[in-house]
Amino acid sequence: MRKRLNKSEFELLASFRYALRRFLHFSEESVRALGTEPQQHQALLAVEGFPGREYVSLGELAEKLQIKHHSAVGLVNRMVKQELLMRKPSREDRRRVHVMLTPRGKDLLERLSAVHREELRRLGPQLKDLLERLSENDPT
Repeated sequence: MRKRLNKSEFELLASFRYALRRFLHFSEESVRALGTEPQQHQALLAVEGFPGREYVSLGELAEKLQIKHHSAVGLVNRMVKQELLMRKPSREDRRRVHVMLTPRGKDLLERLSAVHREELRRLGPQLKDLLERLSENDPT
């Protein structure tokens, strides 16, 4: 049987959730300030940050963003029109499409990542402290 959480553990969880929400709010605002949408930023990051290669399939992008396949198609369509992403047919399977960043998409992601990295440096010590305190109080 799991031990019930006490007041201080709820306070830690609430503090951690608040710190995460503050970062997400910062992220959304900084992305919009550069003229794009948070989901587009997440898509750029998912493509560029995909392990081992410079492209993703539409299915992989949908999974990384936790959206439906048809939603990923719509998102990619909009981003292709904005010249942030490009499509390229797979050499192995012509039915599959690879999605990759354009030079414009890479430039935007670089600018956004620099701003986010700085904010994480600022918030990092607080998040690290909260995580350590949460794991010290883990009731399992």
